[in-house]
Amino acid sequence: MTYTAPVKDISFVLNNVVGLAEVAKLPGFEDASPDLVEAILEESAKFTGDVLAPLNWSGDQQGSQWNDGVVTTPDGWQDAYKQFVENGWGSLSFPPEFGGQGLPMCVSAAVQEMWHSANMSFGLCPLLTQGAVDAIAHHASDELKQLYLPKMVEGVWSGTMNLTEPQAGSDLAAVRTRAEPSGDHYLIKGQKIYITYGEHDLTENIVHLVLARLPDAPEGVKGISLFIVPKFLLNDDGTPGELNDVNCVSIEHKLGIHASPTCVMSYGDKGGAIGYVVGKENHGLAYMFTMMNQARHAVGVEGYGIAERAYQQAVSYARDRKQGKTLLGKNEDDQGIINHPDVRRILMTMRSTIEAMRGLGLECAAAFDQARRHPDADTQAKMQRRGELLTPLVKGWSTEMGVELCSLGVQVHGGMGFIEETGAAQFLRDSRIAPIYEGTTAIQANDLIGRKTSRDGGKGMGELLSDMRATLEELKQHDAIAFQAISKRLEPAIASAETATEWMLGQNDATLPAASSVEFLMMLGRLAGGWMMARSALAAKALLDAGDSDAEYLGAKIILARYYAERMLPLVESSLTIIVDSAQTTIELDEALL
Repeated sequence: MTYTAPVKDISFVLNNVVGLAEVAKLPGFEDASPDLVEAILEESAKFTGDVLAPLNWSGDQQGSQWNDGVVTTPDGWQDAYKQFVENGWGSLSFPPEFGGQGLPMCVSAAVQEMWHSANMSFGLCPLLTQGAVDAIAHHASDELKQLYLPKMVEGVWSGTMNLTEPQAGSDLAAVRTRAEPSGDHYLIKGQKIYITYGEHDLTENIVHLVLARLPDAPEGVKGISLFIVPKFLLNDDGTPGELNDVNCVSIEHKLGIHASPTCVMSYGDKGGAIGYVVGKENHGLAYMFTMMNQARHAVGVEGYGIAERAYQQAVSYARDRKQGKTLLGKNEDDQGIINHPDVRRILMTMRSTIEAMRGLGLECAAAFDQARRHPDADTQAKMQRRGELLTPLVKGWSTEMGVELCSLGVQVHGGMGFIEETGAAQFLRDSRIAPIYEGTTAIQANDLIGRKTSRDGGKGMGELLSDMRATLEELKQHDAIAFQAISKRLEPAIASAETATEWMLGQNDATLPAASSVEFLMMLGRLAGGWMMARSALAAKALLDAGDSDAEYLGAKIILARYYAERMLPLVESSLTIIVDSAQTTIELDEALL
């Protein structure tokens, strides 16, 4: 159950598809040269392969343990996290003024993929810390930033996101946790559930970001404020001091990610946990969305990261496992099941879809890099729309496909895949949470059809589809059969997405679009993935034409792009029928008859 980070594939996307060189020209990103990024990826590959990956199986079997409010992570976790901090892996994209390395988001996203492939349970701790840092950096007072960000950026303190309550679920308007003003701080009282790494033994302090209501707050989401509630209150010199009134009541027993403690947190059992408001009172939900949107992209990276790990194990098993005479094997020594055509289909589906998802995840991150640093205001605005539009696709489509691909990984193993000792089942179990947390796929889909499509009258969607058509025209300039095959499938897929978008925008009642929203998200995810694969094929062709000697590797990129187009893009066309024709039927059957 080894893991080898796909550095070559990641570098190819960064350098030849999403435009790392252009990102590195932006103010503040000048240090992100290809050579530096390559060195970062190589070192990350060593750390994740040598340190994190070997702990994945043992961590799953041992799990984190709760004992009277104290949570102990599995054996080896503390040493691995210490190395993680010492090597600065958590600080790649953070602001230099707080100790970060100031690298582009697309670079940090590439590294994050390796964390989640190697050990998804481990990667969740820095994932949540990154989101918390983002929220504090954007919205907290300078005083709070100076107190908390340096240690969080360094990684010696971790961060959490406390939204969900037992009665509220995803409906944050129903949050009941209270915040009472008390001098220069607030007293927080309430309970939160599903808090990832809410309690653990990896860091000196845990900085909880907690949504709560003031006594005179308006009803609904407009009455929610955001508070920093540290596990340990800070001494005058900024070091952790007295234990705050914060308690981990229990940890959940879950289907997967056993080593990641999912906590029930209680605030104020002894009178009130001391908290400090972030930004303005009653603006907490907007602030939390800064953290949530960053986390949603990161969870999308998890989706294809865990799928990459499942693929690596599946293809290795398929090479070694011999069963029956194959149709593609050339001699007696070449009879691994990898040479059965249907096993080849599964592996090609896994690899091509992972490459499509990786391309989309890095494209989204690069768009946000452009939005944050580009000197032209119009380009900034367009790239902000692009990043925001792609985020629900990265999160929703990549996590749904991650589960599907991990299931295919089990299928390649046959009966052995159903046996825990092979490890294939763990990837499937771990992957299943990704389409749920940080907003279910339906929540991502509603965000896509609402905030990201209807709100601007389809402007951002129109820009995206226009860029896809530009890629289509590039494909048509090439006479090679592979490029004609890709364009043959991409053209009707784009047209289907345009028609589906028009249908969504043309509905006066939100009910029908909501009934088809997840299909719309999956449609656009598959299409956007096909767009990235087409761009990958064009980039490979350009390198071949320029005399690049790695002809086999580049030729494989073109074959994978064609496979994806011929296998996946027809599903985009069929989605149009599902979106338009099945919406009414979806809501027609009476609840009592379900």
